[in-house]
Amino acid sequence: MSMTMQSNPTLKGIIFDLDGTLLNTLHSVGSSHNRMLAQLNYPSHPINAYRYFIGNGARMCISRCLPSSAQSEEIINNALEIQQADYQTSWHRDVTVYPGVNESLARLKENTTKIAVLSNKDHRFTTQCIHFFFPNTEFELIQGHSPDVPHKPDPTGAISIARHFQLDPEEIALIGDSAMDIETALAANMYAVGALWGFRDRQELIDAGANELISEPGQIVTLTAGNH
Repeated sequence: MSMTMQSNPTLKGIIFDLDGTLLNTLHSVGSSHNRMLAQLNYPSHPINAYRYFIGNGARMCISRCLPSSAQSEEIINNALEIQQADYQTSWHRDVTVYPGVNESLARLKENTTKIAVLSNKDHRFTTQCIHFFFPNTEFELIQGHSPDVPHKPDPTGAISIARHFQLDPEEIALIGDSAMDIETALAANMYAVGALWGFRDRQELIDAGANELISEPGQIVTLTAGNH
Protein backbone atom coordinates (compact mmCIF):
# COMPACT_ATOMS: atom_id res chain seq x y z
CA MET A 1 0.00 0.00 0.00
CA SER A 2 1.45 3.35 -1.02
CA MET A 3 1.70 5.94 1.72
CA THR A 4 2.90 8.73 -0.58
CA MET A 5 0.70 11.47 -1.90
CA GLN A 6 -0.43 11.01 -5.46
CA SER A 7 -2.87 12.54 -7.89
CA ASN A 8 -5.90 10.34 -8.46
CA PRO A 9 -7.64 11.52 -11.65
CA THR A 10 -10.88 9.77 -10.71
CA LEU A 11 -11.43 11.86 -7.55
CA LYS A 12 -13.86 14.74 -7.96
CA GLY A 13 -15.12 15.19 -4.39
CA ILE A 14 -13.73 15.17 -0.86
CA ILE A 15 -15.55 14.51 2.41
CA PHE A 16 -13.79 15.79 5.52
CA ASP A 17 -14.02 14.60 9.07
CA LEU A 18 -14.15 17.57 11.47
CA ASP A 19 -12.46 16.99 14.85
CA GLY A 20 -8.82 16.07 14.33
CA THR A 21 -8.95 16.72 10.57
CA LEU A 22 -10.14 20.29 9.93
CA LEU A 23 -10.13 21.54 13.53
CA ASN A 24 -7.97 20.82 16.55
CA THR A 25 -10.74 20.59 19.14
CA LEU A 26 -8.90 18.36 21.59
CA HIS A 27 -8.46 20.95 24.37
CA SER A 28 -11.98 22.32 23.91
CA VAL A 29 -13.72 18.94 24.08
CA GLY A 30 -11.45 17.58 26.81
CA SER A 31 -11.89 20.63 29.03
CA SER A 32 -15.68 20.50 28.66
CA HIS A 33 -15.75 16.86 29.74
CA ASN A 34 -13.38 17.53 32.63
CA ARG A 35 -15.65 20.30 33.91
CA MET A 36 -18.56 17.84 33.81
CA LEU A 37 -16.52 15.24 35.71
CA ALA A 38 -15.56 17.80 38.35
CA GLN A 39 -19.19 18.82 38.80
CA LEU A 40 -20.10 15.18 39.43
CA ASN A 41 -17.07 14.61 41.71
CA TYR A 42 -15.40 12.13 39.36
CA PRO A 43 -11.67 12.26 38.56
CA SER A 44 -10.69 14.20 35.44
CA HIS A 45 -8.29 13.08 32.71
CA PRO A 46 -5.22 14.57 31.03
CA ILE A 47 -6.33 16.39 27.88
CA ASN A 48 -4.23 14.03 25.78
CA ALA A 49 -6.35 11.07 26.94
CA TYR A 50 -9.27 12.52 25.02
CA ARG A 51 -7.53 11.63 21.75
CA TYR A 52 -8.93 8.14 22.33
CA PHE A 53 -12.24 9.13 23.94
CA ILE A 54 -13.34 11.40 21.08
CA GLY A 55 -14.62 10.05 17.78
CA ASN A 56 -17.65 7.84 18.25
CA GLY A 57 -20.15 10.49 19.28
CA ALA A 58 -21.01 12.41 22.44
CA ARG A 59 -22.52 9.54 24.39
CA MET A 60 -19.59 7.21 23.79
CA CYS A 61 -17.12 9.91 24.84
CA ILE A 62 -19.07 10.37 28.09
CA SER A 63 -19.01 6.64 28.77
CA ARG A 64 -15.28 6.41 28.09
CA CYS A 65 -14.36 9.25 30.45
CA LEU A 66 -16.61 8.13 33.32
CA PRO A 67 -15.23 5.62 35.84
CA SER A 68 -16.08 1.95 35.28
CA SER A 69 -18.28 2.12 38.38
CA ALA A 70 -20.38 4.90 36.82
CA GLN A 71 -21.71 3.29 33.66
CA SER A 72 -25.43 3.11 34.42
CA GLU A 73 -27.87 4.64 31.94
CA GLU A 74 -28.97 7.17 34.55
CA ILE A 75 -25.44 8.39 35.28
CA ILE A 76 -24.47 8.54 31.61
CA ASN A 77 -27.65 10.44 30.70
CA ASN A 78 -27.11 12.94 33.50
CA ALA A 79 -23.43 13.41 32.63
CA LEU A 80 -24.29 13.88 28.96
CA GLU A 81 -26.87 16.54 29.80
CA ILE A 82 -24.35 18.46 31.93
CA GLN A 83 -21.58 18.22 29.35
CA GLN A 84 -23.80 19.24 26.45
CA ALA A 85 -25.02 22.28 28.38
CA ASP A 86 -21.40 23.23 29.05
CA TYR A 87 -20.39 22.66 25.44
CA GLN A 88 -23.29 24.79 24.22
CA THR A 89 -21.39 27.83 25.54
CA SER A 90 -17.79 26.63 25.20
CA TRP A 91 -17.65 24.86 21.80
CA HIS A 92 -15.60 27.66 20.21
CA ARG A 93 -13.04 28.02 23.02
CA ASP A 94 -9.47 26.73 22.61
CA VAL A 95 -10.14 25.54 19.05
CA THR A 96 -7.74 26.10 16.17
CA VAL A 97 -7.90 25.45 12.44
CA TYR A 98 -4.99 23.19 11.49
CA PRO A 99 -2.30 25.12 9.58
CA GLY A 100 -2.77 24.82 5.84
CA VAL A 101 -6.42 23.76 5.97
CA ASN A 102 -7.92 27.10 4.85
CA GLU A 103 -5.47 27.37 1.97
CA SER A 104 -6.26 23.83 0.81
CA LEU A 105 -10.00 24.41 1.01
CA ALA A 106 -9.65 27.57 -1.09
CA ARG A 107 -7.62 25.71 -3.71
CA LEU A 108 -10.14 22.87 -3.86
CA LYS A 109 -12.95 25.35 -4.49
CA GLU A 110 -10.88 27.06 -7.20
CA ASN A 111 -10.43 23.65 -8.83
CA THR A 112 -14.22 23.00 -8.63
CA THR A 113 -13.71 20.00 -6.35
CA LYS A 114 -16.89 19.28 -4.41
CA ILE A 115 -16.31 19.38 -0.63
CA ALA A 116 -18.42 18.36 2.38
CA VAL A 117 -18.08 17.65 6.09
CA LEU A 118 -19.21 14.45 7.83
CA SER A 119 -18.77 14.42 11.61
CA ASN A 120 -19.89 12.28 14.54
CA LYS A 121 -20.32 15.50 16.48
CA ASP A 122 -24.01 16.38 16.90
CA HIS A 123 -25.32 18.16 13.82
CA ARG A 124 -25.99 21.49 15.57
CA PHE A 125 -22.41 21.70 16.88
CA THR A 126 -21.00 20.56 13.53
CA THR A 127 -22.77 23.36 11.66
CA GLN A 128 -21.86 25.92 14.33
CA CYS A 129 -18.18 25.00 14.12
CA ILE A 130 -18.06 25.12 10.33
CA HIS A 131 -19.87 28.45 10.03
CA PHE A 132 -17.76 30.00 12.80
CA PHE A 133 -14.31 28.73 11.82
CA PHE A 134 -14.75 28.57 8.03
CA PRO A 135 -16.93 31.59 7.20
CA ASN A 136 -15.33 32.01 3.77
CA THR A 137 -15.63 28.39 2.63
CA GLU A 138 -18.75 27.14 0.91
CA PHE A 139 -19.19 23.43 1.57
CA GLU A 140 -21.65 21.52 -0.59
CA LEU A 141 -23.00 19.87 2.55
CA ILE A 142 -22.32 19.92 6.30
CA GLN A 143 -23.52 16.80 8.09
CA GLY A 144 -23.22 15.88 11.75
CA HIS A 145 -24.85 13.11 13.72
CA SER A 146 -28.65 13.26 13.67
CA PRO A 147 -31.56 10.81 14.03
CA ASP A 148 -31.36 10.19 10.27
CA VAL A 149 -27.56 9.92 10.08
CA PRO A 150 -26.00 7.25 12.32
CA HIS A 151 -22.51 7.67 13.69
CA LYS A 152 -19.59 6.65 11.49
CA PRO A 153 -18.41 4.01 10.63
CA ASP A 154 -21.97 3.48 9.41
CA PRO A 155 -21.66 4.68 5.77
CA THR A 156 -25.17 6.19 5.56
CA GLY A 157 -23.96 9.80 5.85
CA ALA A 158 -21.13 9.32 3.35
CA ILE A 159 -23.40 7.68 0.79
CA SER A 160 -25.96 10.46 1.23
CA ILE A 161 -23.26 13.05 0.52
CA ALA A 162 -22.24 11.15 -2.64
CA ARG A 163 -25.82 11.42 -3.86
CA HIS A 164 -25.83 15.15 -3.04
CA PHE A 165 -22.56 15.54 -4.99
CA GLN A 166 -24.12 13.57 -7.86
CA LEU A 167 -20.93 11.53 -7.95
CA ASP A 168 -20.21 7.82 -7.70
CA PRO A 169 -18.64 6.85 -4.34
CA GLU A 170 -15.50 5.77 -6.22
CA GLU A 171 -15.03 9.41 -7.28
CA ILE A 172 -14.87 10.64 -3.67
CA ALA A 173 -12.11 10.65 -1.06
CA LEU A 174 -13.01 10.61 2.62
CA ILE A 175 -10.30 12.14 4.81
CA GLY A 176 -10.13 11.55 8.54
CA ASP A 177 -7.73 10.96 11.42
CA SER A 178 -9.11 7.73 12.90
CA ALA A 179 -9.83 4.11 12.02
CA MET A 180 -13.51 4.96 12.15
CA ASP A 181 -13.11 7.38 9.22
CA ILE A 182 -11.15 4.86 7.19
CA GLU A 183 -13.75 2.17 7.90
CA THR A 184 -16.51 4.57 6.83
CA ALA A 185 -14.76 5.33 3.55
CA LEU A 186 -14.19 1.67 2.74
CA ALA A 187 -17.77 0.73 3.67
CA ALA A 188 -19.02 3.45 1.32
CA ASN A 189 -16.63 2.32 -1.45
CA MET A 190 -14.72 5.62 -1.28
CA TYR A 191 -10.98 6.38 -1.33
CA ALA A 192 -9.82 6.25 2.29
CA VAL A 193 -7.25 8.92 3.22
CA GLY A 194 -5.68 9.09 6.69
CA ALA A 195 -4.75 12.49 8.15
CA LEU A 196 -1.56 12.09 10.18
CA TRP A 197 -1.83 15.48 11.91
CA GLY A 198 -4.95 14.49 13.89
CA PHE A 199 -5.70 12.74 17.17
CA ARG A 200 -4.74 9.14 16.34
CA ASP A 201 -1.52 7.53 15.14
CA ARG A 202 -0.22 6.23 11.83
CA GLN A 203 -0.48 2.54 12.73
CA GLU A 204 -4.19 2.82 13.54
CA LEU A 205 -4.84 4.26 10.07
CA ILE A 206 -2.71 1.63 8.33
CA ASP A 207 -4.36 -1.21 10.26
CA ALA A 208 -7.79 0.14 9.30
CA GLY A 209 -6.87 -0.17 5.62
CA ALA A 210 -6.19 3.42 4.53
CA ASN A 211 -5.57 3.72 0.79
CA GLU A 212 -3.23 6.64 1.41
CA LEU A 213 -1.78 8.66 4.29
CA ILE A 214 -1.00 12.36 4.11
CA SER A 215 1.16 14.21 6.63
CA GLU A 216 -0.05 17.79 6.26
CA PRO A 217 -3.16 19.56 4.93
CA GLY A 218 -1.35 21.07 1.95
CA GLN A 219 -1.23 17.61 0.39
CA ILE A 220 -5.03 17.42 0.16
CA VAL A 221 -5.13 19.45 -3.07
CA THR A 222 -2.86 16.99 -4.87
CA LEU A 223 -5.37 14.16 -4.40
CA THR A 224 -7.84 15.35 -7.02
CA ALA A 225 -7.92 15.62 -10.78
CA GLY A 226 -8.08 19.41 -10.76
CA ASN A 227 -4.76 20.03 -9.02
CA HIS A 228 -2.24 22.26 -10.78
